[in-house]
Amino acid sequence: MRKKIVITDYGFPTIDYEREAAEKIDCDLVTGQCRTEEEVLELTKTADAILAQWAPVSRKVIEGLENCKIIVRYGIGVDNVDLKAAKEMGIPVCNVPDYCIDEVADHAVAMGIALARQLTTTDKRVRSGNWKITPPLVMPPFREMTFATLGYGRIAREVLKRAAALGFKTAAYDPFVEAPEMKKNNVESLKLEQLLEGADIISLHLPLNDATHHIINEATIGQMKSQSIIINTARGGLIDNEALASALLNRRIGAAGLDVFEEEPLPVTHPLMSCDNTILTSHTAWYSASSIPVLQRMAMDELVRGLTGQPLRNRVA
Repeated sequence: MRKKIVITDYGFPTIDYEREAAEKIDCDLVTGQCRTEEEVLELTKTADAILAQWAPVSRKVIEGLENCKIIVRYGIGVDNVDLKAAKEMGIPVCNVPDYCIDEVADHAVAMGIALARQLTTTDKRVRSGNWKITPPLVMPPFREMTFATLGYGRIAREVLKRAAALGFKTAAYDPFVEAPEMKKNNVESLKLEQLLEGADIISLHLPLNDATHHIINEATIGQMKSQSIIINTARGGLIDNEALASALLNRRIGAAGLDVFEEEPLPVTHPLMSCDNTILTSHTAWYSASSIPVLQRMAMDELVRGLTGQPLRNRVA
């Protein structure tokens, strides 16, 4: 019998590449647009391989799989897949860590410099008929500011490379990267407390797990400069958005640029919607006209390697 590849959900214009690749290895391709655990379980129960974008691949789903040999996430983060359950069941889980690096880095830096130059607040002031030749708040030059990242992986390194080119001092916190590695790129290695207290722009580039959940919270926000700017293009759960909204509304920090949220879409009633010192985008940092086909190709190629017994390149569990 032909093996079955299941795509639980996707937001791409076509899945022609996946269909062609499946046919080449004599597999059937079944697609869905699952949103719930129950829908995923029903669609994937007899799957030999699974491709998932946002659908929950939970413990209940994984324990219900009868034939599955590999799960691949369309994307970098894998927090919608229960890695522990997959490991217990002996099912490899893979991601696509090396796509959209430039796109996310560009997005993070664009948010940071727009907020640092107070472009959004100045724009609103001009549109209201209030013309002044100085910005609303004190504005230091980039050369006197520190652009820092929480995390020092692929995307963070590209962010800091761009920041350095704009004249910022650069720094990072990452307990898994030695200081000499950062120093080679003229990036200062800081402890978390040092970074929170000293950075002007803090861009988040961490995986979401128990240790990093709400790493930006009321207490850590309280350690930041009053004009600090927070950027998040990584995972929504890294920030306690209620605490962030309160800090923004009460001007305890300067601004925030957010592309990801714990609940997506962000409810129109969320207090962040009332913060005028923010840039909010709808999880678009990953996107460019080129990133979609690259993501699809890389994810499907990894799945094919898993089904045909070839070494996996991006196994995370």
